Amino acid sequence: MARNRYDMDEILEDSFDVNQLKRLAGYIAPYKKKMAGVILLMLSSSALTMAIPIFFQNVMDHSIPEKDMKSITFYSIATLLIALYSGISLRIKIRTMSVIGQNIVHDIRYDIFCHLQELPFSYYDDRPHGKIQVRVVNYVNSLSDLLSNGIVNTFTDLCNLIFILMFMFALDVRLTLICLCGLPVLAFVIILIKKKQRRAWQIQSNKQSNLNAYIAESINGIRVTQSFVRENENTGIFNNLSKKYRKSWMRAVMFNFTMGPSVDIISTFTTALIYVLGVRWILAPDMTLTVGVLIAFTAYIGRFWAPINTLAGFYNSLLTAISYLERIFETIDEPVGVRDEPDAIQMPEVAGEVKFSHVSFGYEPGQKILEDINFTAKPGETYAIVGPTGAGKSTIVNLISRFYNVDSGVITIDGIDISKVTLHSLRTQMGIMMQDSFIFAGTIMDNIRYGNRSATDEEVIRAAKTVCAHDFIMEMENGYETEVNERGSRLSAGQRQLISFARALLADPKILILDEATSSIDTETELLLQKGLNELLKGRTSFIIAHRLSTIKNADCILYVDKGDILERGNHDELMEQKGEYYKLYMSQYDFLK
Repeated sequence: MARNRYDMDEILEDSFDVNQLKRLAGYIAPYKKKMAGVILLMLSSSALTMAIPIFFQNVMDHSIPEKDMKSITFYSIATLLIALYSGISLRIKIRTMSVIGQNIVHDIRYDIFCHLQELPFSYYDDRPHGKIQVRVVNYVNSLSDLLSNGIVNTFTDLCNLIFILMFMFALDVRLTLICLCGLPVLAFVIILIKKKQRRAWQIQSNKQSNLNAYIAESINGIRVTQSFVRENENTGIFNNLSKKYRKSWMRAVMFNFTMGPSVDIISTFTTALIYVLGVRWILAPDMTLTVGVLIAFTAYIGRFWAPINTLAGFYNSLLTAISYLERIFETIDEPVGVRDEPDAIQMPEVAGEVKFSHVSFGYEPGQKILEDINFTAKPGETYAIVGPTGAGKSTIVNLISRFYNVDSGVITIDGIDISKVTLHSLRTQMGIMMQDSFIFAGTIMDNIRYGNRSATDEEVIRAAKTVCAHDFIMEMENGYETEVNERGSRLSAGQRQLISFARALLADPKILILDEATSSIDTETELLLQKGLNELLKGRTSFIIAHRLSTIKNADCILYVDKGDILERGNHDELMEQKGEYYKLYMSQYDFLK
């Protein structure tokens, strides 16, 4: 049973793990020098702009009353130059941080994708593919704005706040303290909604994941949907998931929108209070405040609350990003069930002896699929594996390819434990054709050459001829250069299998694994294919899983597998003489075909 479905939410983390931000910092570290340069540039720009309100104060308190046009002209030109410098600095910052942000996003996405390549089949069996895709694309993209602008803006705004406060205290301590009275209120608002806000974005990420999973499932199953006229029912399911996503999004955004208005209300209240008290102090008999100071101070008020508003926006972006980071790093941290041991060696060129010694395996703890399996396939022998559905036939060949690690026992090739060699050196000496004949988007030539990237066109064509695929390929509009869609939707099931067959054979393997290789091929083509296979199998150790027993009559050894054990073994004639399970299975097919 799948661990997760499109209608099941993923588990939420109750507490925030600060290590996730530390890991994000690890991706940022390679770009810290460039970011530091941008920060210094923006700080210099901000420091210069801090002088503009002082210019206004001097103009109001001295230049205008004294009719000093030279100083007015000087302050005007200085203000213009500062504005020009700020504009250039901002342009450099946007361009540089956009590149850095996208580079970091690329690095994170690259790590996720590389890790996905190593994860076992069980990982993909247990979860909707749409929920995996949303992490690689949507969640990582959501970090872009945070990485491109948020980090630099935060550092810059924090430093700006310090500069602004220094200027404000220098102008008037009383007015500055009044302005700072609003900060405890803002801190209270943040503390009040923090937990609910984080939870809301976690729920939103879940609903987005569910919706994406269902869309992917619906696209993959569109033929079945239309065949059974399920369009209305599927639209209803989609609409329900979409509404849940919309509801979760609106709730999360509601908390985000709480921050901006809170800053605006507090800043408006403190600004009004400063105006009231400032005018009163100006009109006081002792005139403890000048008009120029009040004008300059009110200019700094806007500059004081602007970075706080930006920081509040960064805080919102950070909480949103955290909900996505949890999923991103969860994927990267997913344990790789099968990987190279630290001291793994290169598998030398093999002769092809495959030996199972007391091998046991189960996909789930306590549920054994195979129990104490023992056999030895000599180099060049063909082993056929038969038995009822779910008996463990495919599991045996998956263990040979080390798609899974055995629970106990040892599998050796030429006496070498396959768990002690690198996966690359092991699998490059195998030709594997699974039940699922997956065809990639591209030409037929490219799909066959997938088994051996260095193969020439002639070698590709030879492999296709061996498996009887050449004729139908040449009948297509562009022959081997014919473009096929993703999953080979333009091809029949039999044609896809033949192309996959050619792909496996092109690898020129010492060990050949065919899992239901002929299940979608018509009887006439199968007879032709068998002739090519008989030549191809010579000199190679081969494992064939087939339900049509007529295709494996010439195998050197046939293993009848059921209930996790090998119940019978021998060639076709020997097993027929025993009149056991294989005999019953063969005769049942014979009687069916009468």
